Order: sequence, then C-alpha cells, then structure tokens
Amino acid sequence: MVRKLKFHEQKLLKKVDFISWKVDNYGKEAKILRKFHIRKAADYTKYNKLSREVRELYEKISKLENTDPFKKEAGTMLVEKLYHMGVVKHNLNLEVASKVSASSFCKRRLPVVMVKSRLSENLKNATDLIEQGHVRVGPDMITDPAFLVTRNMEDFVTWVDSSKIKQHVLAYNDQRDDFALA
Repeated sequence: MVRKLKFHEQKLLKKVDFISWKVDNYGKEAKILRKFHIRKAADYTKYNKLSREVRELYEKISKLENTDPFKKEAGTMLVEKLYHMGVVKHNLNLEVASKVSASSFCKRRLPVVMVKSRLSENLKNATDLIEQGHVRVGPDMITDPAFLVTRNMEDFVTWVDSSKIKQHVLAYNDQRDDFALA
C-alpha cells in the first residue's frame, strides 16, 4: 500500500510534469550554456535546431546518386554557405556538414568573436558590453549577444563611436582627436 503524500510533496508534484519531462542530454546543454555564456536557453535550442536541419540536409544530399549533377551543385552550395558563415573550418568536401553541431553556431556568436579578436577579456564582459550598446558590427550597433558574425563581418566588429571605451583606447594609444570632443 502506498502512503498518502504530504502537503509539500503534493505541491511539488503539481509543478513537475512527468509525462512530458524534458531530457537535458546529461547536462550537455547546461555545459554549453556555461561555456559560451548564453543567457537565454532558447538561443541554444535554435542553434540545436539549425544544426539538426543542416545534418538532415547533408543526409538528403548524400543519398543522391553520385552521377547526379544536382548532388555536386547542392553539396558545394551547402559547404560554401557553412564556410562563409564560419560554422565549418574548411570547404573541401561535403563530409564537414555532417559534423555541424550547436556549439559550431555558438562559436560564431558576437561575444566569442570579440574575445577571439581581443576586444574583451572574457565572455561575460563581452556580453555585458554588447548589451550596454558599446559594440557595432559595420555601421550597425548591436545589443543582442546572440548575433551571429560571419567570416566577412569579423573584421568590422569594433566599438561604437560615442563609446567611452573607444575614447579610452584612443587616449591610451595617443590617437584621440580633440576636435571630436566638441
């Protein structure tokens, strides 16, 4: 015979749905969220969905016959797109598309690119600077840390002109323009 649940146990069971229990891949999601300092789990879910779709597309293309001209064209288009996005390291063959994961997309986030280009010392600091409006990519100020930076846009990540950080860096390098202060 099963004992009657106490009040606090009943209350806990109301909050937990055992039928649609969410599996977390043994903490893998939490580990990646910490590693790349992702504050919204929904972003990681989107990256996971994107990587799954890329792998499914790879499977469909690889199932085509080798004599089919569309297979080569579609394969090169997919690999070129992934390479220009920065998700894969090289664009030699179609096999690289099978290894795309959510962390491949996480590596192209703006805070990670800032740390890699030494604009910030760590991911938390880079995320805070982006949210505060100190960073721009090209002419546009970016306030979303989930912004994905392509290989072409990597060189255009810089400080906003009105940023105190940019003024401090220019003053330190003795390149500050006194005319811009007026």
